[in-house]
Amino acid sequence: MTQACSIRTGYPAARALRCTGHWLAALLLGLLLLLALSGCASGAAGRSAGAGVEPVTEFDESPQRKRARIRLELALGYFEKNQVKIALDEVKQSLAADPNFVEAHVLRGLIFMHLQDDRLTQESFERALQINPRHPDALHNYGWFQCQSGRHAEAVELFNRALAVPAYAGQARTLMASGLCLTRMGQLAQAEANFARSYELDPGNPITAYNLANLLHRRAEDQRAQFIIRRLNNSELANAETLWLGIRIERRLRNTEAMAQLAQQLGRRYPQSGQWSAHQRGAFDE
Repeated sequence: MTQACSIRTGYPAARALRCTGHWLAALLLGLLLLLALSGCASGAAGRSAGAGVEPVTEFDESPQRKRARIRLELALGYFEKNQVKIALDEVKQSLAADPNFVEAHVLRGLIFMHLQDDRLTQESFERALQINPRHPDALHNYGWFQCQSGRHAEAVELFNRALAVPAYAGQARTLMASGLCLTRMGQLAQAEANFARSYELDPGNPITAYNLANLLHRRAEDQRAQFIIRRLNNSELANAETLWLGIRIERRLRNTEAMAQLAQQLGRRYPQSGQWSAHQRGAFDE
């Protein structure tokens, strides 16, 4: 199971992860966590019941729910600081105050996912969905857990259920996660469609951009792939993988100058990388 390296908000978190060589995977998990936790600290005033229905405010909260929410906000703060045991204790106190608080069950699942306890992760997400079968964050994160566990078909079904929830604000990231899972299943056409829709909603997401450009390149749509990968490689989130993909795209388009510039960056910034080694061997089609 992939562990969380950071769940701090925003894409610049990738800067601290590049040194690991796996920032795409680490940033991905950070974004998935953010999706589930984005509503936890906003309070009752941040929740709405949908079009035509009066929004829920703090006045509507029961004393039990308010205590549970405050504990969950504390848990989130500790989890963001990687103080996992303290975060788990705060989640327990949140659920003691309100056993039906879905967001607390979701965070509990994410904590146990971080701790690589599959049984308690699954138990937490399933309990959240027993309480609210249409809770999009629970569906999304349970879907990602299933995808990471190799249960791809189940994962895609959960992602689709999340995407079907009206006014769901996390569609871009769920489409991205679904695209990754579909790629693992070999369903590349649907994966590309999901990445493309995710990119429309959030063109700044580097994981979506990289994977969409890669799939476009695989089926020789290199002009479109070039636009996407150039934008990514011109940002602070470029890394050895994105630069290498850019080199291969520019090579196919016979843009030797752009190819040379990217190769210079790759060799200067990542001289020990497998991508630089492949470039030196001329292994452009590996």
